[in-house]
Amino acid sequence: MWPTYAAYMQCHDFVDLSLASRNHFLHEPDSHLPCKSSITQTEITQAIKTPVQDVLSLSRVIDSVSKDSPSCRHPRRVVSSYPGSSTYLRRGGACGYGSLVDVRPLRARVGAVSPVLFKGGEGCGACYKVRCLDAAICSRRAVTVIITDECPGGYCAAGRVHFDLSGAAFGRMAVAGEAGQLRNRGEISVIFRRTPCKYPGRNIAFHVNEGSTNFWLSLLVEFESADGDIGSMHIKQANSVEWLEMKHVWGASWCIIGGPLHGPFSVKLTTLTSQRTLSARDVIPRNWSPKATYTSRLNF
Repeated sequence: MWPTYAAYMQCHDFVDLSLASRNHFLHEPDSHLPCKSSITQTEITQAIKTPVQDVLSLSRVIDSVSKDSPSCRHPRRVVSSYPGSSTYLRRGGACGYGSLVDVRPLRARVGAVSPVLFKGGEGCGACYKVRCLDAAICSRRAVTVIITDECPGGYCAAGRVHFDLSGAAFGRMAVAGEAGQLRNRGEISVIFRRTPCKYPGRNIAFHVNEGSTNFWLSLLVEFESADGDIGSMHIKQANSVEWLEMKHVWGASWCIIGGPLHGPFSVKLTTLTSQRTLSARDVIPRNWSPKATYTSRLNF
């Protein structure tokens, strides 16, 4: 089966889908915060770009910028919001992970992030430790969440840093017996940092997306440890020494157009954060099938 016209054009013209037209679960506007953020993309990127940063670095950036602005009476807060229904998170969201978010090792401890962290899909698969700050109801335990979706509008708009967490992830931050009460809060202040992703006993897998053919091949990357994100992907055909560049389509999916493409395919991926590279030799067999998943023997 040929891919849809839209999917073909995404690969051919290198269009990056941001899913900006999604209309499910929009937060109310951030009306209780009296000042607009003057935090720049560069400052936010600097605060979150390394997994080993101080967990409070982003909060310090926000406080510093807010205090310098005469129109701000309150510092900007990093807020985490639990939607009344996390259906869109369970479906795998804008990253395309599908039902993986409900099984081990993800087990619904997943989250959607605002565009500044989603990065047009390049933030898919990244892991964060998130901890809430209300000592009356929050434990000192941070929950590790994997980015599987993008949150639209409201708190997530205007360059804000924001998380929407699944119910399982949200409740994990509560003191014993208070998970339900914490979820009912809706919005809470948090601190967070990047953290290496860990998938014990798992190697990187490549899911062949539906609609792929010998002329249009699209792959979804699963269970990438460490950075979790992807900066570039290449494939190499059977009996070839040339690595062919794939293009980012949307979420965690990459594609290539050629004619015809011959397996088995080796896949090389480079992480976005640290530029580490891994090559999985002949990971996709000659007789590959759409909607099949092929697991490598490697991980970071």
